Amino acid sequence: MNRRMVFFVLGRIMIVTAVLMVPSLIVALLYKEGWAGVYPFLVTMVGTALTGWALSFRQPDDMTYYMKEGFVIVALTWIVLSLSGAMPFYISGWIPKFYDAFFETSSGFTTTGASILPDIEALPHSLLFWRSFTHMIGGMGILVFVLAVMPHTASKEVYVMRAEMPGPTFGKLRSRVQSTAQILYVIYSVMTLVLVLLLIAGGMPLFDSFIHAFGAAGTGGFSSKALSVGAYNSAYIEIVLGIAMLVFGTNFTLYYLILNRRAKQAAKSEEWRWYIAIVVVAIAAICVNLRDVYDNVGTLLRDVFFTVSSIISTTGYATVDFTYWPPFSRLILLLLMFVGSMAGSTAGGLKVSRVAIYFKTFIREIRRSINPNRALPLRFEGKQLSKPILQQITHYLIVYATVFTMITIVVAFDAHDFESSFSAVAATFNNIGPGLGLVGPAHNFSFFSPFSKVVLSIGMIMGRLEILPMIVLFSPSTWRKV
Repeated sequence: MNRRMVFFVLGRIMIVTAVLMVPSLIVALLYKEGWAGVYPFLVTMVGTALTGWALSFRQPDDMTYYMKEGFVIVALTWIVLSLSGAMPFYISGWIPKFYDAFFETSSGFTTTGASILPDIEALPHSLLFWRSFTHMIGGMGILVFVLAVMPHTASKEVYVMRAEMPGPTFGKLRSRVQSTAQILYVIYSVMTLVLVLLLIAGGMPLFDSFIHAFGAAGTGGFSSKALSVGAYNSAYIEIVLGIAMLVFGTNFTLYYLILNRRAKQAAKSEEWRWYIAIVVVAIAAICVNLRDVYDNVGTLLRDVFFTVSSIISTTGYATVDFTYWPPFSRLILLLLMFVGSMAGSTAGGLKVSRVAIYFKTFIREIRRSINPNRALPLRFEGKQLSKPILQQITHYLIVYATVFTMITIVVAFDAHDFESSFSAVAATFNNIGPGLGLVGPAHNFSFFSPFSKVVLSIGMIMGRLEILPMIVLFSPSTWRKV
């Protein structure tokens, strides 16, 4: 493995991370937080930038890298990013335990939205901004951002982007990876700005509008309010954010096609049809189950639509405490946590494309058992899926289930009931945020032991990167000299 190149790229990433803290520093100055607000960011920025410069002041002669290096770069970047991003919380003293700060920051960058903070509104504006800005950075991916703004350095950048972009397959919008990254970030940024303006139009304060736009765009879910979006009690804000969460849970390639006047091609997306169908069926099923709980049909539809949108997009915003919903409704939400949104979006979960293929495979095997001699090719998005792709998707489910089970066993030691421990892992590993039981929307993850918090933090990063980069990073054969 080309170690010098890996650490060179990591150094550049750390310099970029330091620069990305500048907006939070500006917020501290604007809100006159004094030296107590400026100091944590200033120290972190200087320390991160100097460390990055030490790793990258000299470019290696060999800048070639392949899939293994791509996975290692991505995994190391997200760990270092979370460690560096935790420093302002820790230095300021607002989160005195570093493992708690690491949990909070990992949750931010991975767009999970799970929190250990009992009193969110007590935080100064600069830390609230940084906490939510990590969603904006992590939503599309820090390395995608770096590929978009930094000079072209190697022809193998696709390995980095493929490792960071979620979903079973990766496709470039342009022949050059850098062009693809730039297009994605322009679309992402413009959509976020539009959402900020829509929230301001609904009466949400400017600062809160940025906070909640970052959370919806990155499908993260950090709020500036203890009651999350429910604190505003506004039908307009809930509808705007509900639609926005579904929009950001959509594959960004479809938006590129629409901008290039290829809307008909975008409308033919099979994954998008599955996505909408799952949302509609989930809303209908939960509404039927809750029909006797609500007196007002409008309020019922409003709460169910927002909650389903929040869970399937893996955002985690809340307007009601769905922990008290009937078991059937909670089961639907739990299943949505695993499904997630579309591949190529900012959301987590297994992805709708994989779930659709698993379902089609299940149906095919039933048909094959009835008629063993019949050829039954599996098609998705109008194309026949090759055997290697099907094997890759099947193997991912096996690895996913294995890692999920291992994390659940560890966390079960701290939880008081199975629902809490299982949903805590489901909510973090799938980058959702709130779970059920003791980790529901009205609670937090502070009661877990330091070891469980670290495990859940690593689980968040593994879920965001879809497991394999982290396995490659910690594999002894990766670092063994040949």
